[in-house]
Amino acid sequence: MTNQKSVIFAFRGDPLCFIHVLLNGIDLHERGQEGLIIIEGEALTLIPQMAKPEHFLSTLYQKAKKLGLLHGACKACSAKLKVEKEIEKQGIPFIGDMSGHPSMGEFIEKGYQIITF
Repeated sequence: MTNQKSVIFAFRGDPLCFIHVLLNGIDLHERGQEGLIIIEGEALTLIPQMAKPEHFLSTLYQKAKKLGLLHGACKACSAKLKVEKEIEKQGIPFIGDMSGHPSMGEFIEKGYQIITF
């Protein structure tokens, strides 16, 4: 087991990009590393879609969710994109200590490596 800690900030709403967020978060976890996922910007619009069983990312999304990798969603962007109810229904906590947005600085102070998608 390693002490490495990473946090993946996902911004893009492209499912073909987000698949890599999910795969890497799960891979880090399976390697015994901490790999949290923060969902930001237009990537938040994928949550209601991935929550549907017929979506091609649903299985990976549910696995990441079950493993506790979905650490949080941007509070400000969720409101702006009008997906807060769907995010809340999925049980993903809102984060917004930096003018309504998650702070990368907070994670850096805690020893996390920042990865952006």
